Amino acid sequence: MGELEPGRRYGLKTRLVRGGLKRSANQETSEAMYLTSGYAYDSPEQAEARFKGEDAGYVYSRFGNPTVSMFEERIALIEGAPVARATATGMAAVTAALLCHLKQGDHVVASRAMFGGCRYVIEEVLPRFGITSTLIDGRSLDAWRAGVKPNTKVLFLETPANPTLEVIDLRAVADIAHKAGARLIVDNVFATPILQRPMEYGADIVVYSATKHIDGQGRCLGGVVLCDEKFLKEHLQIFLRNTGPSMSPFNAWVLGKALESLDLRVRAMCEHAAAIADMLAREKNVTRVIYPGRPDHPQHTLASAQMGLGGSIVTFEVAGGKRGAFAVERALKLVDISNNLGDAKSLITHPSTTTHFRLTPEARAELGVTDSMLRLSVGLEDPADIADDLAQSLKAI
Repeated sequence: MGELEPGRRYGLKTRLVRGGLKRSANQETSEAMYLTSGYAYDSPEQAEARFKGEDAGYVYSRFGNPTVSMFEERIALIEGAPVARATATGMAAVTAALLCHLKQGDHVVASRAMFGGCRYVIEEVLPRFGITSTLIDGRSLDAWRAGVKPNTKVLFLETPANPTLEVIDLRAVADIAHKAGARLIVDNVFATPILQRPMEYGADIVVYSATKHIDGQGRCLGGVVLCDEKFLKEHLQIFLRNTGPSMSPFNAWVLGKALESLDLRVRAMCEHAAAIADMLAREKNVTRVIYPGRPDHPQHTLASAQMGLGGSIVTFEVAGGKRGAFAVERALKLVDISNNLGDAKSLITHPSTTTHFRLTPEARAELGVTDSMLRLSVGLEDPADIADDLAQSLKAI
């Protein structure tokens, strides 16, 4: 009782609450937490069968754990993906999704607008294994086509991008990837599976930092890779088992419970963010507002088609460059200065000195990450209170 019937198509809200649920003989209403590293066997024959893959039971929590499995099944049902595998962090998910199948001589085409950690992996880590890359303007389909080479195996992007909120045409890029015999990997952390499910547009692999909206309350780290059964069996599973970026059962329990309210939280954040974006556009010390939900966003039509709502992140630029941006941050009384995002609490960061500080000034300029730019993750506080705090802080410039 309480578990979803196999093969039946349930609504999103039902999947968020009950997906992956497996109750023990105690019939607990809350998901059980299995804090164990290992498992006992009824016999040596059973142990042998499990190691051979002939018995479906668990072997070791680096390989699999009942609580982690519940989280994985739930997020896969929400995403509409065949399978999911959880990792310790979002960056572990990104790294595993790339390294588990790329090899020396392969090539990656990636959108240049992405989280600094992802760019580091592509530009600094992959070359150590003989894997080359080309960074392009992800908004240009011609740039994607031109970037593809005979040895291209992966196209990688995030949309909306961090922190410039550039939006990329998922279906068109997926078509380019598949025509070239490559896979499309999408970092979907800003949109979340509530607003955007890239596999519906042809993406082969989707990655998340579950630390962000999926937890949404600043409690724990986590990551997810979603893919098909073939990719899991041939590449991802063996890589994860032998490199060990395992999610802890406790974190899986926290994240699984957080999924129950993900739809409610994300939609409320989007509503608040849209109001804050409009408010900032009226402020005299704000020189630019970037928000996919506003008609003045360059890819507003595409964002509306792919995401429906504008997201929880608002990026804006202020007068006075770095000095002006720092003055605004120092004057805030309610909004926290933090490089995290997707939290119930509103958070603000200065990308050029935090998330993207490792990039050269030239690389930041190419991306449009200016010293006057601030990235605001809008939370669940009363939007009037967020607006009041921002308005008073802008007077500090």
